[in-house]
Amino acid sequence: MDRRRFVLALAGVVSMSSRAQAQPAAKTWRIALVCASFCDSVSASETRPMAGFVEALREAGYVEGKNLDIDFRAAGVADDRLDTAMERLSRSKVDVIVAAGTSAAVAAAWKATRSTPIVMAVSGDADEAGFVGGLARPGSNVTGVSIPLGQLVTKQVQLLTELLPSLSAVIVLSNPNNPNHRRATAMAQEAGQSLRKSVHSVRIETPSRFATAFAEVTDARPDALLILPDPVLERGEVTQFALTARLPTMFTFGGPVVRAGGLIAYGPSLSDLYRRAAVYVRKILEGARPGDLPVEQPTTFELIINRQTARALGLTIPPSVLLQASQLID
Repeated sequence: MDRRRFVLALAGVVSMSSRAQAQPAAKTWRIALVCASFCDSVSASETRPMAGFVEALREAGYVEGKNLDIDFRAAGVADDRLDTAMERLSRSKVDVIVAAGTSAAVAAAWKATRSTPIVMAVSGDADEAGFVGGLARPGSNVTGVSIPLGQLVTKQVQLLTELLPSLSAVIVLSNPNNPNHRRATAMAQEAGQSLRKSVHSVRIETPSRFATAFAEVTDARPDALLILPDPVLERGEVTQFALTARLPTMFTFGGPVVRAGGLIAYGPSLSDLYRRAAVYVRKILEGARPGDLPVEQPTTFELIINRQTARALGLTIPPSVLLQASQLID
């Protein structure tokens, strides 16, 4: 090699070495989880139903301990502590907030920041709650997956009438702290009216209200309970009370509550919702603006029936309902 070519080659090596040394360290993206009590404050890889969320991010190249950190400081808190937890979290610099468990989590996050992107994982009727300007173009820092809760409860009331031909009265258990429950209760009552069924609401803000609420239900003597989706209500105490009182129950998210003795659940897959939320997080980390990402609504729903609970209640599930079932628990 002549002297001129050697000098040029050496200069190229030095240049590449200098650029390599100047490269910044790989960024670690920070995601904050804001949710109510069903989200455990443990590592994301062990948290259910967060497992699908973490797995979807890992598949996209975002791995905990490598280039991803998930902050659980605002996870597993009661509704009345969400604002405080979110205010504390907002003082730290996070890239994306994932709000789950209840629309109250989205409300707390939105109240604390209008700049940090917020991705809804489990939230009902985001447009009705005012978080977004519209589903097609949110126009705010909030986007993600929104459950059409009003439409959902209408179908749930219809399913209860199919399940229980002699049904005449339904009690809706709702949480007044959940921004979507007022409208969902109204929609359930409208559905009941069209079917000539009595639908009334019993409100439970915290587990401390269980005893009083259960007494109200007992006095009302309904034929079934419709439990609106909320961590305060999707608990073993509600399921156990219903079994003792021999009341059929309708939930939205089947999973643990139906396996623990709930009768039936109709709604979207919780795991699917979290995996879709992960897609939004990935897009935002790659530069997308949340206000430009259309809010999705689930289009597939699962019907889960616990036949062991049906037998305990002395119920025979009609074939028309069994044919709709996605999963039967024996």
